[in-house]
Amino acid sequence: MDTKGRVIMPVKLREDIGEKFIVTKGLDGCLFAYSKVEWNNFEEKLKTLPLTNKNARDFVRFFLSGAIECEIDKQGRFLIPGNLRTYATLEKEIVIIGVGTRIEIWNKQQWQKYSSDENISADEIAENMTMLGI
Repeated sequence: MDTKGRVIMPVKLREDIGEKFIVTKGLDGCLFAYSKVEWNNFEEKLKTLPLTNKNARDFVRFFLSGAIECEIDKQGRFLIPGNLRTYATLEKEIVIIGVGTRIEIWNKQQWQKYSSDENISADEIAENMTMLGI
């Protein structure tokens, strides 16, 4: 990431997400980026949450309040606004990963800490997924 908050989107992910896409606050301290189609699908799911439930309202606010449309320039760069850079503590070194229907943008040190053996175990995750029917 350069000093102005511009990031280069990896070519493979650029093809998947499109020229214009949505970036918002994500979970675990990263940012989420969605193609316009996937964002619309996500928004539709958010609209089905009950307005009378405080947790649902908080969840919707969390994702929608920071959402912004980004556009990739001819050099493959896009600008992450200051409020989102602050939220995800994005500085010089970042990590961009594809995660199914979205892209995650991480502070490199936070990603390394999150993905370390002490924090994340494939066996433990697999065991927990059985509770979700996977």
